[in-house]
Amino acid sequence: MAEPAAMETEMTCREAMRAALRESIIDDDRVVLMGEDVGAYGGCFAVSSGLFDELGSERIIDTPLSELGFVGAGIGAALGGMRPIVEIMTGNFSLLALDQIVNTAATLRHMSGGQLGVPIVIRLATGGGRQLAAQHSHSFDGWFGHIPGIKVWSPGVAEDFRWMLSAALADPDPVLIFEHVGLYGRSGPVGARSDAGDPERAVIRRPGRDLSLITFGGTLPMVLDAATELFGDGVDAEVVDLRCLRPLDTSTMVESVRRTHRAVIIDEGWRSGGISAEVSARLAEHCFYDLDAPIGRVCSREVPMPYPAHLEAAALPSVERIVEAARAAMDATVVVETW
Repeated sequence: MAEPAAMETEMTCREAMRAALRESIIDDDRVVLMGEDVGAYGGCFAVSSGLFDELGSERIIDTPLSELGFVGAGIGAALGGMRPIVEIMTGNFSLLALDQIVNTAATLRHMSGGQLGVPIVIRLATGGGRQLAAQHSHSFDGWFGHIPGIKVWSPGVAEDFRWMLSAALADPDPVLIFEHVGLYGRSGPVGARSDAGDPERAVIRRPGRDLSLITFGGTLPMVLDAATELFGDGVDAEVVDLRCLRPLDTSTMVESVRRTHRAVIIDEGWRSGGISAEVSARLAEHCFYDLDAPIGRVCSREVPMPYPAHLEAAALPSVERIVEAARAAMDATVVVETW
C-alpha cells in the first residue's frame, strides 16, 4: 500500500499529481500510466519523474508518437478491465486522437445499450504562458466540454491535482483532466482525501459581496490576485472555481451571482463558442432579473498563440484585464474586446 498522506502538506501541483499517480498505480494492479516520454524521461513536464525507475516498464509505459494509436490502446485496455491513465503531452495534440475520444470512448456506453463502459482517464497538459507557440499552447477544454459521454475536469490548486485522479479512476466512464502547465510549479496546501470534496462541484475560493469572478484551471491564481487588488479599491469580489466543465455546476455559480448581482467570467479559451459563452448563457437564463450589470468576459485574444513573450502575454488573460472588466461591471458597463 502507498503511504497515507499527512493531514496537510505543502506541495507543488507537479508533486501533487506525481503523488496521485504513484498512489493509484501502487494501490490498484489494473492502473497503468501510458503516453509519450512518461517513462525514462519522466514526462515532458517532469510530472512522472522517478516513477519509471520505481514502478517499472509494465506500469509506466512509453508509447510511440501516435496519439490516435495509444489513446485507442488505452480504450482497449479499459474495455478489457484495466484502468489506464493516458497522458497526452499537450492539449493541442489531443486533436490527433479526436476520433478515439469523441467517436469511441464517449459513445460506447450509449451504442452498446449500457453494456460497455470505458473507464479511462486522459490527462492533458494545457494552456499558454511558456512561449511554446501556436501548436502547444491552446486551451481546448471547452471543446471537450461540449461532448456528451465524457467528463472534463480542470484542477486549479494543488489539492485538486492530488485528489482528482483517484475520483476519475473510480468513474465508470471517460474522464479528461486538463492540467495547466503554468500551475505545475505553484505550491499549495494539500489536505486529506476526505476534505477534497466532489470534483464535479464548484468551489468558492474567496467569498465576496460585490461581484462574482467565475473561472477555472490556470487562470485561478490571477483571478485571486485581481480580487485582492479590487479589494484594495473597495470592491469585494467573490471567486468561483468551476473545477469541472462537464457537467457544469450551474447551481453554485447561479447562487453566487444571485448574491452579488454582477459576474465576470475568466477563461483562457477563445470567447467564441467557449466555456465563457456557455457560462454566460446559463447565467442569463437563471439570473437575468438578478443582474445589475451586463455579464463580462475575459478570454484569450482570438488569434493563434504568438511565440514572442510580449505578444503571448498580450494574447492571454491578465490581472489588469480582469480588474478592468470587474470595474466595468461595477459601473454597469461592459468591456468589448474585438480582436
